[in-house]
Amino acid sequence: MLHDPFLFHGMQKAVKRIQDAVEKQETILIYGDYDADGMTSASIMKSALDEIGAESLVYLPNRFTDGYGPNLDVYKYFIDNEGVSLIITVDNGVSGHAAIAHAQENGCDVIVTDHHSLPQTLPDAYVIIHPEHPDGAYPFKALAGCGVAFKVVCALLEYIPSEMLDLVAIGTIADMMSLTDENRTLVKFGIEMLKHTERVGLEALINIADLDKQTITEETIGFQIAPRLNALGRLDDPNPAIELLTGWDEDETRQIAEMIDAKNQERKALVAEMLLASEKQLDDSPVQFIYQTGWHPGILGIVAGQLVQKTGKPIVMLSEEDGVLKGSARSIPAFNMFEALSPHRDLFISFGGHAQAAGMTFKLAQLPEIKSVITEYIRDNQIDMSQKTPLLIDDVINLDDVSLDTIKSLAKLAPFGQDNAKPVFEVKDYQVLQSRSMGQDNSHLKLKLQQDKTSLEAIYFGHGRDALDFEQVAPDLAVTLSVNMWNGNTSVQLMIVDAKVCGSQLIDLRNKQKQTTIPSDACIFTNQVSSEETTSDSLVVEETPTDIAALERLKVLVTTHDFNAIYFKNQIQADYYLTGGGTREQFAKFYRTIYQYPEFEVRYKLGSLSEFLHIPEILLVKMIQIFQELGFITLADGVMSVDKTAVKRDIAESKIYQELQELVTLQSFFALSPVGDIYKKLKEN
Repeated sequence: MLHDPFLFHGMQKAVKRIQDAVEKQETILIYGDYDADGMTSASIMKSALDEIGAESLVYLPNRFTDGYGPNLDVYKYFIDNEGVSLIITVDNGVSGHAAIAHAQENGCDVIVTDHHSLPQTLPDAYVIIHPEHPDGAYPFKALAGCGVAFKVVCALLEYIPSEMLDLVAIGTIADMMSLTDENRTLVKFGIEMLKHTERVGLEALINIADLDKQTITEETIGFQIAPRLNALGRLDDPNPAIELLTGWDEDETRQIAEMIDAKNQERKALVAEMLLASEKQLDDSPVQFIYQTGWHPGILGIVAGQLVQKTGKPIVMLSEEDGVLKGSARSIPAFNMFEALSPHRDLFISFGGHAQAAGMTFKLAQLPEIKSVITEYIRDNQIDMSQKTPLLIDDVINLDDVSLDTIKSLAKLAPFGQDNAKPVFEVKDYQVLQSRSMGQDNSHLKLKLQQDKTSLEAIYFGHGRDALDFEQVAPDLAVTLSVNMWNGNTSVQLMIVDAKVCGSQLIDLRNKQKQTTIPSDACIFTNQVSSEETTSDSLVVEETPTDIAALERLKVLVTTHDFNAIYFKNQIQADYYLTGGGTREQFAKFYRTIYQYPEFEVRYKLGSLSEFLHIPEILLVKMIQIFQELGFITLADGVMSVDKTAVKRDIAESKIYQELQELVTLQSFFALSPVGDIYKKLKEN
């Protein structure tokens, strides 16, 4: 199920050079990278060299002092001070022209093993092992750095060291490589190996993360193990990871695991803080360049990725220091960041990466020209930056079809990941029995859904603030199936990937704390202003209708236009739905009180009268108007007088009273009903 490693260009030459170095007892330097792929790659290579008796050192560059890829000063140090005569790069090297040239010129051969996008000119290394080498014939191009290192090890050892597949699985998943072809095999067997790993460092990390080793999946690696390893390289010196992944001292590896877990907690806090600050810099540019002095460079890529998900735009996150910007970029499928900027390397101090992820350093003065280059690239290639990757639905599923057996059956398609996505199902025609926010800062949403006689729980990460919306509208859901194990109980739950409202999307903005962006061309309904003619796709119900005529105008708008979105603000100037329309007891009490006085200066004593009667002022004003209409009182210059000769009449005869009751009903409905019910009523004839 694995391809022949000797199909790589230069593999035979690389193996021979390593064997010669071992035979001559040369000192070999394994030069890796500071992320999980680089850590596992270096650990795999070290384990193999240890096995054949090599004299080897490992160095993972520090993100902050060394930068990414071959570093000239580091190369010089190991060549001059440690007697290194062979350097093997793992998960880096194809962009390290200067450092590699220096090494080769000074009697130190460099074997590059890498998987990153190839530059137009390759470095003058002893040999380059790369799945996309222009002179190579390797059939699978999407290996991670650890995958390439593993293939070198297979060729060097002349057998497949399956005990190293746990590291290959971690590195491949962490680097989000395609889980097809050879990677699928490596990761599938690697996960099984991880369940039985004897690496004391990995066991310590798994225990600290409170994971069950026997239930580890690709999701466990992607969301629990890999982020912890990456956190070390993002915030500190990554080299302790080598001892964690290859060492056998239980006390030492446990201490390293605890330190790594603490770094991961620190990383989470920094990301939350930076995300909040960076959102304030977002604008209308097709590619967002966001920077600030003092931002931690180790987490820029994480924040960039989260902003890409939120905005649908390529994001370049940078930290500024002394007029130099350094950071990470994350892009969208429609825009190849590497292809757009690679021909303009003269604008950068350093640049490298992939189509959708890149690292870069440049002077602040170059920013306008870099933006111009991107604008020209988008224009010349006619790229539609608004184009989004569609979410493909595998099937429509009913809740009574979801069971543990269903999930076990689907698990045969695992491991899931890039290019082998978890099956996504559509759920529709259900009821929301319960909707509530959960998790830290109530940032996530938990629903209880019912369809016929079956009910299931569903989780929607990052949508805690939408709890009320789901109570009011039951959109079609795109979900994956998941197993929830809690307190010894195992149950099925749905993980919501996306939600789609069929017809008009109804957005409830009655809660003033909820923020959303309303299209600038939206049609606005108020009691004074609204046009039945509009070309906008959006409607904003700014105010609650104050009478039947205004309600009819709103109904016409809703029934004659196919709005994509309707925003319900439903503002109310006077809250009669809170006071009610006045009870017979209130009217009687009011009349008995004022009957005692020949005259009452309502202009100055309205507040006192309201307080005495325990009737809100706005309702009391209406009651005075009703009494005046029925002839019970007269008003002149702010003085109210009771007409004791007035004919007895029913309060309900008053037109003002009738309009008030209608207004209370309207306000109550628009203030308290789910927006789905409001929309349904407006659509009814």
